[in-house]
Amino acid sequence: MKQIKVMVVDDSAVVRQVLSGLLGREPDMQVTYAVADPILASERMRLQWPDVVVLDIEMPRMDGITFLRKIMAERPTPVVICSSLTEKNTRTSMDALAAGAVAVVCKPRMDLRQSLHDGCDELVAAVRSAAQARLQAPAPVIGSARPAPLQSVPGVPAAKLSADAILPPMSEGAAPMRGSGRVVALGTSTGGTQALERVLTELTPAAPGIVIVQHMPEQFTAAFAERLNSLCQITVREARNNDPVLPGQALIAPGGRHMLLRRGPTQYFVEVVDGPLVNRHRPSVDVLFRSVAKCAGASALGIIMTGMGDDGAVGLLEMRQSGARTLAQDEQSCVVYGMPREAVKRGAAERSVALDAISREILQYGSGERRSNEGL
Repeated sequence: MKQIKVMVVDDSAVVRQVLSGLLGREPDMQVTYAVADPILASERMRLQWPDVVVLDIEMPRMDGITFLRKIMAERPTPVVICSSLTEKNTRTSMDALAAGAVAVVCKPRMDLRQSLHDGCDELVAAVRSAAQARLQAPAPVIGSARPAPLQSVPGVPAAKLSADAILPPMSEGAAPMRGSGRVVALGTSTGGTQALERVLTELTPAAPGIVIVQHMPEQFTAAFAERLNSLCQITVREARNNDPVLPGQALIAPGGRHMLLRRGPTQYFVEVVDGPLVNRHRPSVDVLFRSVAKCAGASALGIIMTGMGDDGAVGLLEMRQSGARTLAQDEQSCVVYGMPREAVKRGAAERSVALDAISREILQYGSGERRSNEGL
C-alpha cells in the first residue's frame, strides 16, 4: 500500500502531537514531519516533499496563508487547513481556499485534545481526499491574487444513509412532471469552491434560479457565499428556510443542514432542514437532487461537479428519470473525478462537459426558457 506522506505545521505542541498520532495510526498515512512554523516546514520540505500538508493559519514568523501561497507558487501541493472556528479565522479560511487549499477542518477552542480525537474521522477523510486532488499551477482568477483549484470538506465517515432518511423516493412509474419555471441544481465537493467561483462569476442576471450543495462545514458556507456575492453579477447567498428561488440568484445550502427544493403556487422555494448525514454528508447532494426531481422534473437542469465519493450520483439519475436535463463535469477539469465518475457510471449524466463550458450551458438553458415563453 502506498502511504500518503503528511506534514503537520502548527505552533501548538499539543496539536502536533495529537494530529501526528491520529494520522500516523492510519495504515495508508505516514507523518513525515510535524513542525511549529512555516520556516521550519520549508527546511524539511527541501529534504522530503509531502503529499499533503495539514496547516494552521495563525503561527509565528510566517502566517499560514503566506506559506500556502509560497507552496502553490513553487510546487502546487494539496493543503488541508486546520483552523479554530472563529469569525476571523472563518473568513481567513475562505482566503486560504481562494489561495489553493483543498479542504478546511475545524480545530476546536475548548478541550482541544479530546475534540481532536472526536474529529479524527473528519481529518482523516479530508487528508485522503486531498491526496487525490490534481492541482495545477495558480492562474489569475477574478477576485483572487493567487488562486488554485479548491476545496471542500468531506463528510465524517459514519453509517451511510441514503436520501430516504430525509424524503421518500419518487413513486415507481410516476410520470415526469414539469414545474413552474426552470431551475438549476448544482452539487459539488472537493475542488468545488474554486469550480463554483469559475462558473458563477461568468453568469449574468439573466441566469435561471440556482440551488447549490457544496460540502462544507457549518459557519463556512455563509462566508463562502458572501465572497462569491462580492465577485458575481448574480446574487449569491447562504440559503434560509422558505427563501424563494429567483432568476439571477444562487442559494447555497448552509453547512450542517440539508436543503430541499419545494414548489409553491407561483414559484419554487427552498426548505432547510435538520437530519442525519446522507452519504456521510450534511448537506447532501442526493437530498437536493431528489427534491428537484420530485417537484421540478423536466423543468430542471442538474449538474454534478468535482468531488470525492458518490454523493449526488443517485439523485442525478432520479433527476434524469424525471425528465430533467443532466450534466457531469468532465474528468480533465475535475480536481477529484469521484462524484462525476459515479454519475456517469450509473447513466445519470446525459453528457460530460468541461468546467469552462458549464456557465454557458446554464445560460443557454435559461435562454431556452425565455424563448419558450416568448413563443406562447
